[in-house]
Amino acid sequence: MKKTVRMAAVVGLAVASLAACGEKSDDNDGGDKAKSIDFKACMVSDSGGFDDKSFNQTSLKGLTDAEDEIGVEAATVESASDAEYADNIQSLVDEGCKEITTVGFLLGDATRAAAEKNGDVDFAIVDFEFTDAKTFEPNPPENAKGLMFDTGQPSYLAGYLAAGTSKTGKVGTFGGLNIPTVTIFMEGFRKGVEAYNEAKGTDVQVIGWDGKDGSFTEDFEDQAKGQQVAEQMIQQGADIIFPVAGPAGLGGLKAAKDNSAWGIWVDTDGCESAAEYCDILLTSVVKAMDVAVKDAIQASVDDTFNNEVYTGTLENGGVGLADFGPDVSEELQSEVEDLKDKLISGEITLD
Repeated sequence: MKKTVRMAAVVGLAVASLAACGEKSDDNDGGDKAKSIDFKACMVSDSGGFDDKSFNQTSLKGLTDAEDEIGVEAATVESASDAEYADNIQSLVDEGCKEITTVGFLLGDATRAAAEKNGDVDFAIVDFEFTDAKTFEPNPPENAKGLMFDTGQPSYLAGYLAAGTSKTGKVGTFGGLNIPTVTIFMEGFRKGVEAYNEAKGTDVQVIGWDGKDGSFTEDFEDQAKGQQVAEQMIQQGADIIFPVAGPAGLGGLKAAKDNSAWGIWVDTDGCESAAEYCDILLTSVVKAMDVAVKDAIQASVDDTFNNEVYTGTLENGGVGLADFGPDVSEELQSEVEDLKDKLISGEITLD
């Protein structure tokens, strides 16, 4: 395991080690587990599954934390394909779930339809906001809440970090699908590289995203595709790979490790969720989805649930960077910390 350097001011949030995704006991006899209450909270994954070492897994931790700390009964359904979303949500409605969290932008249509049909159930969705007029009419159901994360901010920091660490002057990023919750990472990363070039008079190039289009595996599951895309970028000279593709992105980290390149992980601290690649990670762009999910469940339990969109930012600790690897200089760490402060203050904006 590599030695890491703690930068509390940059990290911005503490992300606990991910809970194992196995079956949980139905009793409440262990440790500090909360006393059971008459409330069933449930979750539907996207097609990446709960063991994706990324955002499904972190979202699931929010549910299991609610089970342990609030005392709710929990149930989950893991989706094997996009075609299953509506049926999987309905199955949990039929089970008597009082709150259902869906995980991922691609569940937006099915979640809205279910919320409109089942006014007595609260619905939260990770990485989607019903008030986006480009996607839906800007009037979300009263029982549907979007859990959003401004990942462009920490991705900007990661891009600056990558540009300052690269030895070849080329860095690569690729996504699973060309959707907003993916491209926000890629665009933030590109702008961070651009900021480094402007500050240092360098010409570090981004392979895989030009601000409008780029490289995508076209799914979030196929690690072989992710590895292939990353290997192509490495062949073009990239020595840092930033995959935004769920489990498919693990293939990108494998390509980086096999070719003595660096990687930057997303959604979770890769040194926790994908520890086999920790030694080649510069950092991870993390989202406190577990906290947001648990808070939404708590609000539903307390009958204070509302449809106002939650947005995680650097300022409120909803997003941040994980520990830096030993290849990141102290000078560069200090520059990234300063940029973080400027993003929080509004001195730097990414619009």
